[in-house]
Amino acid sequence: MAVAEKCARFEWQVLDWNTPAIEFYKSLGAKVLEGWLTMRVTGKALRRLARES
Repeated sequence: MAVAEKCARFEWQVLDWNTPAIEFYKSLGAKVLEGWLTMRVTGKALRRLARES
């Protein structure tokens, strides 16, 4: 679908402890993007961010 839609890339996330999945994805040609961290805002912080925006 990504190729048909002329997308430049296909990205997803995998937990760092899931070695079998990481190795499988690497076998498909996927590269691990070192240095990127998933950030999340929830609960009170999310409501505060909404008020401040």
